[in-house]
Amino acid sequence: MASSKITNIVLAGIGGQGVLKASDILSEAIFQAGYDIKKSEIHGMSQRGGSVTSDIRYGDKVFSPMVPVGEADFLLILNETQVDNNKHMLKPGGVMIAPDAIDMNLLKNKRSFNVALLGLLSTYLDIDEAIWQQAITTCLPEKVVDVNREAFALGRQTAANPGR
Repeated sequence: MASSKITNIVLAGIGGQGVLKASDILSEAIFQAGYDIKKSEIHGMSQRGGSVTSDIRYGDKVFSPMVPVGEADFLLILNETQVDNNKHMLKPGGVMIAPDAIDMNLLKNKRSFNVALLGLLSTYLDIDEAIWQQAITTCLPEKVVDVNREAFALGRQTAANPGR
């Protein structure tokens, strides 16, 4: 169940990439796993391709939604242009999941790239896969659930076989 440690995750990308939808799925999975969770979003000029970030913090009890600079345990980046803008958020020894971690050519639908990256992230978090599957079903329209479940599985497989 929950631990006393606070886990900090920052998701970053540009408008239209699904940063906020990915943070919704992640938050739902964390909540369903029984953790206290706080989430914050910065939209910027998201409709014009500007930066979008979402901070997620979870544990036994979380008081602030904002991840302090240099304290992110995980940094999930959906667009290469956002690496330099956000790497200062990662703590020493933290894990950055960059966009090149997933081969886009293996996706049936490129719009599920965000969920593929979540699949990779999920291998680092102590949340049962069934909870992740339920979060995908809860947060996405029924017509895109299956393709996103496949993308999620691709992310998990990529983590298991990083050399592809």
